[in-house]
Formats: sequence, C-alpha cells, structure tokens
Amino acid sequence: MAKTLNIGMIGYAFMGKAHSAAYRDVARYFPDVKVKPVMKAICGRNEGAVKQAAEQFGWESYETDAMQLINRPDIDIVDVCTPGWAHKEQVIAAAKAGKHIICEKPIGNTLKEARAMTDAVNKADVSSLVMFNYRRIPAVALAKQLIDAGEIGTVYHFRAQYLQDWIADPNFPMVWRLDKKLTGSGALGDLGSHITDLARFLVGEILEVSASMKTFIEKRPVEPGSKKMGNVTVDDAVSWLANFENGAVGTFEATRFARGRKNANGFEIYGSKGSLIFSFDDMNHLQFWSAKDSDKTQGFRKIMVTEPVHPYMEGWWPPGHIIGYQHTFVNTIHDFLDGLGRRKQVFPDMNDGLRCQQVLDAVERSATSRRWAVVK
Repeated sequence: MAKTLNIGMIGYAFMGKAHSAAYRDVARYFPDVKVKPVMKAICGRNEGAVKQAAEQFGWESYETDAMQLINRPDIDIVDVCTPGWAHKEQVIAAAKAGKHIICEKPIGNTLKEARAMTDAVNKADVSSLVMFNYRRIPAVALAKQLIDAGEIGTVYHFRAQYLQDWIADPNFPMVWRLDKKLTGSGALGDLGSHITDLARFLVGEILEVSASMKTFIEKRPVEPGSKKMGNVTVDDAVSWLANFENGAVGTFEATRFARGRKNANGFEIYGSKGSLIFSFDDMNHLQFWSAKDSDKTQGFRKIMVTEPVHPYMEGWWPPGHIIGYQHTFVNTIHDFLDGLGRRKQVFPDMNDGLRCQQVLDAVERSATSRRWAVVK
C-alpha cells in the first residue's frame, strides 16, 4: 500500500490551480506512485478567495497565514506558489520546520535570496523540487534521451526563445510582475528562467553570457482606466549569447512584447551528428534530423511522442492521443512523490534553482555593464 503525505500549498492563482490539478490526478493516472498526496490545506491572504479556491480545487481546509500553514504538524510538504517576493521567507520557514518543499520558479528575486533559500534547504536536509515543468514534456524528455545516447553527437548550438504578448498593450495596467521589488525581474525571470533550465537540462552548465535588456513601456496606468501612472521597473524583453562549459554556444530570447505569440516556448539544438527542434505550440511532436539516414531519405522527421515507449506516456492515453499543458505538472509531481517514496533524489531541486538564478544574475550584470559576464 502506498504511503501518503499531506500537502500544504501557499497560493491559489494560476500556478495554484495547475498544482492542485496535479495533486488530484497523479495517483489516478500513475497508480504505482510510491507516495500519494493528500490535499490537506491551501493558503491565501484573502479569506473569501482562498475558501472558494479550497472548495473549487478540492482541498480539505484553508489558512490565511502562511506561517500557520507551514507550522501545522499535519503538513508534510509545503508547495510555494506565491509571487517571487514571498518565496524566501516561506521556503526558509518550511525548511526550518523540516518540511519537504516544492517552489515555483525562479526560486528568488535575487541571487542573494536564492543562495539563502538553498542553504536553508540543504542544511535542513529536506527534499526539494523547483517547478520547471517543461522538463516533463514527453518530447523534451525524449530529446534528453537522444542527446545522452549520442544520437546528435557533440552539441554545437543551442537556440531558445520564449515569446509572449500579454503586456504589449501600453494601456495594460501595473501588476506585481512589473515591479522589481515584488518580482525581481521581468521577462528574464518569468520566461528566461524556463529556457535557462532547459539549456542546463539538455546541454549543460553555462559559463558566461553577453546580454541586452529593454523596457519598451516605462509608465503604465496604476489600475485599469486610471490616469495615474506607475513606473515599470523590470525588463520587457531580454536576449543573450552564452558559452557553455562543454564548448557549445547558445542564443536566448525572452519577451512579453511578441504580438500574436501567447506562449511560444521552443528550442533548436544542432550537433555533429544530428539536430533537434521543439516548439510548445506543437508539444506532442519532436523534430529529429540524423546524419545516419541515407542521402535519399535525409530530412527532419516529426516524431509523435505518444507511444507507451515515450517518457511518461504509459500513464496517459492510447497511442496517437495527445496530452496537454496540465499533464506536465502531473508528470512533475509524480516524479517528486515517487522519488520521496523510493528515497531517490529528483531534479530540478533547489540547487538547480540556484544555478539557474546564477545565470539570470549574470545576464542582468552583463546587460548593465554591456560586457560579457561570468556565471558565478
């Protein structure tokens, strides 16, 4: 019989909804998971809203004070889905309370915060997971398998982009993601952290970067329709070059001003023996080119990643039936819970979150100095 652990989640908005769906579904689709989650309590400052979220998402109870939830003796895992400004206090408190930790990305608003959080987690010797859910897309996991098996040879190029357009309208009002005090950075942390993690996951550690950051709209209405303006203090767009420790080179672009692009997350990887292309817009396919193919048939093949032999698909549907965004969270939560049950370390953990933050910090330092910056 599978062991159960009680989940306490802080936050109930976009990510809270996604994480809640994962806890509800994980044991239904992966019945062999070694630890089954109990949705014990959800937390939010607005009592009316968090009570409604608890009822809608299926939580047994709710709290309005994060420290109260963290210190409840019936909570085993603390899931931090709050805005960036709250991560440090909540993660460190959870670590000191001896709770396992799941944290949304990026883990901190600054490198200093990320170091303090990671130190606290390592000192407490608790398990941790950073929610870089795109690693658990079957096509991305297959790309990792192909690279590790040497199918594309030595990696020369990694190209990544993450494009959105949700703040492209200059009349879009100020929100917490546009205030550096609350969010740390703009497109860099929000989107750039994801493609940085994918680069580390697929290719390896980044040695140095050369970056440019841009804020297109520097003032916005403080609320919808208001004539009072607030100052935007984060980047709207960022791009950077990178040199990897293994000799590969990379180009990265993240923006929230790409009109028509809602969530265009993708990468291209070119090696000595082959190439891989992935786009989240077509997340159930991976494009693969191999030098092993004959000249007559050589070309990019489009692999539909829905067979039981593909990563994670044994838990889902018959071949040819696609999965979606929400399933990436189920796959991620499955790996973490199963790792706890097997006493096996699961990645990305807080140390990965720190290494990602080190890259983001170097990008920001480079953009400010207009020079190459070494990843510390």
